[in-house]
Amino acid sequence: MNKKERGTFVINTLKDLYPSIPIPLDHKDPYTLLIAVLLSAQCTDVRVNKITPLLFAKADNPRDMVKMSVEEIKEIIRPCGLSPMKSKGIHGLSHILLDQYNGEVPQSFEALEALPAVGHKTASVVMSQAFGVPAFPVDTHIHRLMYRWNLSNGKNVTQTEKDAKALFPKELWNDLHLQIIWYGREYSPARGWIIEKDIITQTIGRKSILNKTIPKKISR
Repeated sequence: MNKKERGTFVINTLKDLYPSIPIPLDHKDPYTLLIAVLLSAQCTDVRVNKITPLLFAKADNPRDMVKMSVEEIKEIIRPCGLSPMKSKGIHGLSHILLDQYNGEVPQSFEALEALPAVGHKTASVVMSQAFGVPAFPVDTHIHRLMYRWNLSNGKNVTQTEKDAKALFPKELWNDLHLQIIWYGREYSPARGWIIEKDIITQTIGRKSILNKTIPKKISR
């Protein structure tokens, strides 16, 4: 299969596996999604979903969030890691949303990426999942699988995102990035990977990876 054919195989396989696609992070609006995505940096979604109810019980909007101190926020989100940076970011961006955007989350990449502690991936997730704007946020699962499937060279997430956007139709980006994440967790994880369960990598995987993974017959 050439690259385009491999991309089509990925699309069709994921569509069959995930006809409906749950969003991994629990939220109720763009603001709570923004905070949840910010907290997910170097933290599992499972842990974030345990912490956000505690935080949002006290503040689920910018006005209530700025009433809390950075220290109070930090104590609640500590289990998510990087709490000093994240707590300052949450407090700071909440102030900016109130001062510049009437308490609303802006609907542009540029405005989001200008907020404290918000990078391109976080902005892409919010634009995609909160506002339905085509985006292709690249997390560790997508970066790993695009390389395993020989669809990107794996040098960096910026290149992986560029390759994904060039390969897949724009109208599928928002579904595909979530479908790949779920597939990576269920069938093609970084650890405890069982190639026999990973139909996509078995079918289109990079030869160098398949040669290492699939045992060769022992010649006698």
